[in-house]
Amino acid sequence: MAICTVYTTQSLNSTCTISTPGKTHLGFNQKHVVFLNSSCGKRNSKRGSSSFISCSSEGSETVVIGLAADSGCGKSTFMRRLTSVFGGAAEPPKGGNPDSNTLISDTTTVICLDDYHSLDRTGRKEKGVTALDPRANDFDLMYEQVKAIKEGIPVEKPIYNHVTGLLDPPELIKPPKILVIEGLHPMYDQRVRDLLDFSIYLDISNEVKFAWKIQRDMAERGHSLESIKASIEARKPDFDAYIDPQKQYADAVIEVLPTQLIPDDNEGKVLRVRLIMKEGVKYFSPVYLFDEGSTISWIPCGRKLTCSYPGIKFAYAPDTYFGHEVSVLEMDGQFDRLDELIYVESHLSNISTKFYGEVTQQMLKHADFPGSNNGTGLFQTIVGLKIRDLYEQIVASKAKTPVEAKA
Repeated sequence: MAICTVYTTQSLNSTCTISTPGKTHLGFNQKHVVFLNSSCGKRNSKRGSSSFISCSSEGSETVVIGLAADSGCGKSTFMRRLTSVFGGAAEPPKGGNPDSNTLISDTTTVICLDDYHSLDRTGRKEKGVTALDPRANDFDLMYEQVKAIKEGIPVEKPIYNHVTGLLDPPELIKPPKILVIEGLHPMYDQRVRDLLDFSIYLDISNEVKFAWKIQRDMAERGHSLESIKASIEARKPDFDAYIDPQKQYADAVIEVLPTQLIPDDNEGKVLRVRLIMKEGVKYFSPVYLFDEGSTISWIPCGRKLTCSYPGIKFAYAPDTYFGHEVSVLEMDGQFDRLDELIYVESHLSNISTKFYGEVTQQMLKHADFPGSNNGTGLFQTIVGLKIRDLYEQIVASKAKTPVEAKA
């Protein structure tokens, strides 16, 4: 039976609990107590001992966001849009491993779940598994460390080096206000999934993914069409088995499809993008066009929105997705002038902006980002604003909740 004692430390304005949880591997220095303004943590260094001391100040619990997608589907661009909404550029840890995958800003820390590969590149090749296969990943460590960070405890997180394909020495991750875990498996393990305050899935259709990969690998890397097709086909069984099913758990899905405005289009340059938003998610209200709950089809091209061929079409409607009630906002086509986006923005509601035109401002700010002229950039920006709003609501809710000591 766990024995819990509550102490009050005036200088830290925090509560400390002593308990006896099961064995974990948090990875931080077991002989060092780390004191921060908001939290501290120490595990007893004696072998076989299970006592654990943790301290967390009132309202300091980290908000955790999960972003799932296959490789090459725009996760890094989305991360840059998201961190920009909170202000301050996200950069690698200063003075750390130059090949670190972590990005840190004033408010957010983004960690790449590739860092929880249990096998390096050579090990995966020897065992005949891909990085998408759960057997190549350490979900126990992922869960324990994400849980620790959420509770305000620093961890020593491993680093997967994408350059060498090796596992590098770990790096210290301190609890931020917002932790984003991005990669192949943020919603695969139910324990990790249950830690998420909000989850997003980037769902790129096979046709668009193939077109994107051809444009990148043939033009920039000199790969042959045959090798590109072979690479995609080799990954597909594991993607279908382990990655794609995660979208059923997502609170929001950004689905990228071939355009319906150009018959038999196979270039993948003009896109149809759907923002699928789950109903009933705490602190999240779906965006709607014109009239909430209605079915809307809107072609805004004209005097207030410049549209070259094939034009732009928006749609909005309630729907179901994997048995869940959802609202779906859709954009097909691309913008000619981003400054005219303000016209579209003025017809959207529940976008969680702080001032008129904030969506347009964010889009213009990152006009050089991929997808800035179509629905991928628009919906990524809107989801970023919704996450900011969700974070602020969670913080406000915790501020109203009295501190309770539980044994």
